[in-house]
Amino acid sequence: MKKIAIEEHFFTQKYVDYLRAARAIAKLPGAKSKFEGLDYVAPRPGELEECLDVDNIRLKIMDEAGIDMQVLSFSAPGVEGMTDVEEATAMARDTNNELAEIIKRHPTRYSGFATVALLDPARAAKELERAVKDLGLVGVKINSHVRGEYLDDPKFWAIFGMAEKLDVPVYLHPRAPSPDLIKPFLKYPVLCTPVWGFAAETGLHGIRLICSGLFDKYPGLKIIMVHLGEAFPYWMWRMDDHRWDEAGMEDPLAPKIAHKISYYVKNNYYATTSGNFWMPAFLCAYMAYGADRIMFAVDYPMESSKNATELVERAPICDADKEKIFHLNAEKMLRI
Repeated sequence: MKKIAIEEHFFTQKYVDYLRAARAIAKLPGAKSKFEGLDYVAPRPGELEECLDVDNIRLKIMDEAGIDMQVLSFSAPGVEGMTDVEEATAMARDTNNELAEIIKRHPTRYSGFATVALLDPARAAKELERAVKDLGLVGVKINSHVRGEYLDDPKFWAIFGMAEKLDVPVYLHPRAPSPDLIKPFLKYPVLCTPVWGFAAETGLHGIRLICSGLFDKYPGLKIIMVHLGEAFPYWMWRMDDHRWDEAGMEDPLAPKIAHKISYYVKNNYYATTSGNFWMPAFLCAYMAYGADRIMFAVDYPMESSKNATELVERAPICDADKEKIFHLNAEKMLRI
């Protein structure tokens, strides 16, 4: 069965060098940081090499796991934390150019999501347009908050308008919680990581987008959520139950949107299998979203490609739905 994995991370050497320099500068007395938060977690042995190597190591691992194609995306923390708008914009453009070259070298094995520098939303939207129309990239991945700001702020909506116009998805990916959210996590710093903080951060971001009215303005917008939907499937009923009444959403605490929250989850959001290979969680997402709105992903190289494929292969669902999850949904949405 063909397999397309759609949350597979890469770095460029230029970015790694930039991040190392930024961390070094931040340690100097009186220095102005070039990167807000510096929430990049040091990779485990081999992960950095695997993020940088797209011509040898990665292809071997893909073959061993039976993965036909990866949709590459710039690994967190990305450009979202960069403090200089010109440097961030240039880094995004250079990264997209390098990604396009990688795809040219391996056109049957790789596709890719663009990266954009949302410190300047208008230019970010133009870069997405260039990346899709000129470079052939298939959407955009955003690493959650932008220096602590969430994308429900209308100043960022140019990127969503462009994504809807181009009919490409926005892939919402975690990073450590924003400065306003992180304090309660810091007593136990491990909670800032995938242990808890990533899901809390991205789930909050996702529901803020709904409550903002974003999807009433851009009803055709598609958002991909990582890790089986970051608890959206689990919470969907409760998100609706207490804030609307049958008379027409009259609760004063309810957001001023046209539909219940679950409507937008089911119509504008998609989930991936990345980084959450627990069968009960998968079945919850499968029952909540349906097979048409779930796509296969690994979260390479942070997670095991073998474990990712085995989750879907062993799932107690029909082969037709496995085909949708493994490749048909991605082929339809991303036109690959």
